Amino acid sequence: MLAGALALQGDFREHLAIMESLGHRGIEVRTIEELERVDLLLIPGGESTTIGRLATEYDLIEPLRERITEGLPVFGTCAGLIFLAAATTGADQPQLGVLDVVVARNAFGRQVDSFETDLPVAGLDRPVRAVFIRAPWIEKVGSNVETLASVPGPGGTARAVLVRQGTVLAASFHPELTEDDRLHRMAAAMVGDS
Repeated sequence: MLAGALALQGDFREHLAIMESLGHRGIEVRTIEELERVDLLLIPGGESTTIGRLATEYDLIEPLRERITEGLPVFGTCAGLIFLAAATTGADQPQLGVLDVVVARNAFGRQVDSFETDLPVAGLDRPVRAVFIRAPWIEKVGSNVETLASVPGPGGTARAVLVRQGTVLAASFHPELTEDDRLHRMAAAMVGDS
């Protein structure tokens, strides 16, 4: 399997290192030709407006949207979640709109409010160590979207932070910054599902 990481901005190298440690080949994706070669796409954390702006400049928005809509498995983390989402609250930025969720950017607060927690995930036997850095949460989940993990929000209302819709997997946090590769394994397994 060839795993590609959208390498416009953010921590794409960390994602590729994990995929390579799992025995998969990895490439950085910056062109339509590179995008066409991959079996799985990883969209990293970073700055979502910058990723969207650069994807627009590189003429990648429509090719990304088409490949994902046609079933290319994709795993987006933090900014990657925002870029995949249908909409964000209070922000106007380029988005792919391939994941039926509405996301609140920086919902957990500023950089100083970043935190780590052990997060139970549906289908996994033990919690995942989740690193939240200026992280979004999901305000609204569409009917075809499965919530795999959530955290308490304001007033105790659960906020989704890990979701899956078909072959689109997205997390509010940064699993690539931990030693736990189970979510990347979950993403790789989607290649067989597509």
